[in-house]
Amino acid sequence: MVGLGHLAQVAILPAFANTTKSKLTALVSGDARKLAGLGDKYGVQGRYTYEQYEKCLADGVDAVYLVLPNHLHKEYTVRAAKAGVHVLCEKPLAVTEAECEEMIRAAEENKVRLMVAYRLHLEESTLQAMDAVQGGSLGEVRIFSSDFTQQVSENNVRVTMPVGEGGGPVYDMGVYCINAARNFFRSEPIRIFAVSANHEGPRFGKTEEMVSAVMHFPGERLATFTCSFGAADVDHYSLIGAGAALTASPGYGYSSAHKHLLISNGTTEVRHFPKVDQFATQLDYFSDCVLHGKQPGPSGAEGLADVRVIEAIYQSIRSGKVVSLKGR
Repeated sequence: MVGLGHLAQVAILPAFANTTKSKLTALVSGDARKLAGLGDKYGVQGRYTYEQYEKCLADGVDAVYLVLPNHLHKEYTVRAAKAGVHVLCEKPLAVTEAECEEMIRAAEENKVRLMVAYRLHLEESTLQAMDAVQGGSLGEVRIFSSDFTQQVSENNVRVTMPVGEGGGPVYDMGVYCINAARNFFRSEPIRIFAVSANHEGPRFGKTEEMVSAVMHFPGERLATFTCSFGAADVDHYSLIGAGAALTASPGYGYSSAHKHLLISNGTTEVRHFPKVDQFATQLDYFSDCVLHGKQPGPSGAEGLADVRVIEAIYQSIRSGKVVSLKGR
């Protein structure tokens, strides 16, 4: 584990108790107190500072899970790959297309697996929604829409990190909406238009408060989403087809059970999905890919595709124009 922030502490480290193919062997952090406390709590003997990262890589670990600030993903991935160590990297893969491409190239050249931590690719309610789309039970799906919002305090790293370093709601939350739309439509957007809004200056001096985007997909299909760091907690997406509609709520979270609301021919059906340890499932999936030489589904290419869309969103915000993704 490289990086011992909030997500690592509340979700990822506890998940190792529920894995069968993954073993926690080392911790890397710049905080000596975290290294000592979490090392003792989880019985981990390998404890390294960031300056000792190469030593950690050389001490026999098979893979690293990077839970670092977004602008550090590229550096720590490339360093791991050059040491022959596989990489599971939190989303987004990186801040720019160029960084993503460098990470993918380093993994390929050094024959290591690179996976983006898109745990929802393995989560049952998402898989069932995908089956509904691919199986045709919704009819031809024409619309994807999503709202993913929360209140973020002014001292939280999510708003203190500049957008240029991967801060803000699009890199943090919007990337889930982008990834979902791309995968449900099984294609890449061809045009994008986006706007940002900010009604509160001091808290959002380095990032925008919220962003809305419209993505135009082949087949004359539309995907829209709004993500915000300054609104009530909302987490859902809807798939609207020619014959039926499905709403998932929550759509992206990991801390509660999921449910689907299916509306068809004037009738409503609710399907419930129990809470599971999404991170344990993800860890074992990644370990299985490493053990058996398989390419992970949420590969580096998947992460690159989402970052390409994010960059187009910010280009549209700056220019006030529709941005074409054809040929990019």
